[in-house]
Amino acid sequence: MSNDTALIDVDNVSKYFGSVIALQDISARVAEGEVTCILGDNGAGKSTLIKILSGVYQADKGSYYVQGKKEKFSSPRDALELGIATVYQDLALCPLMSLWRNFFLGSEPTKGWGPFKTMDVDFAKRTVVEELGKMGIDVRDPDQAVGTMSGGERQSTAIARAVYFGAKVLILDEPTAALGVKQAGVVLKYVVEAKKRGLGVILITHNPHHAYPVGDHFVILRRGRVFGDYTKAELPLEQLVQMMAGGADLEVLQHELERAAETTGDEALAETAQSLEAEIEVLDMGDQDADS
Repeated sequence: MSNDTALIDVDNVSKYFGSVIALQDISARVAEGEVTCILGDNGAGKSTLIKILSGVYQADKGSYYVQGKKEKFSSPRDALELGIATVYQDLALCPLMSLWRNFFLGSEPTKGWGPFKTMDVDFAKRTVVEELGKMGIDVRDPDQAVGTMSGGERQSTAIARAVYFGAKVLILDEPTAALGVKQAGVVLKYVVEAKKRGLGVILITHNPHHAYPVGDHFVILRRGRVFGDYTKAELPLEQLVQMMAGGADLEVLQHELERAAETTGDEALAETAQSLEAEIEVLDMGDQDADS
């Protein structure tokens, strides 16, 4: 990834909460027209990294560059002014309000002047239909309440809103976590659409099967550190799944299966435990390579 295409570049960023090390020496880059996937299990440091990138937290150590210029955000508004938009899991949408009202919430278009200024409802409705259409979403009625839309449609609306208001970098916090297979596929389709429009997309997820089809670059976090940093060409899906699984977690599962097999005499459980042992050895070798 070349320097001149980096929209965001974090260099050896660390964050501490008292004696707790939330992030330690994290380096990552986000390029224009690429999807960078930040993967990790619960407690890996994904949420802390999002909050640093979006201006909620300030890093205690390290540097943060936006298009080559060193920045230090004091609030999310600072990040937003530079085109860094974050779509959180709760989406910041009002279920009982219409689609067009949600789209322009806080930035309502107006017409007229002075005391005669009013909200330009026709422009708002027309814009919503056009902008969501660019993302491949067919809006039947802009007056439809957001609460009646599917989870995938709500996610896609939040993405389209961020793009419309000038986002250059789009940070998506677990956008498919609460969705079924079909709706997750819909959201991932719109992630690709955002990428095609030249945005740098940061996809935060713990699901490698959702990240791999759309990702160009993968950063795996474990216990607040970068466990791996790969391009798609360097990382087969099977290896990504293994790295996400975690050797310690698999070892606990293996022991539980072995105890269950001894208690019940179930040969299938014993065979499963033996197969996990081979995967644990592969992961332990990966850990040793990462530490060396």
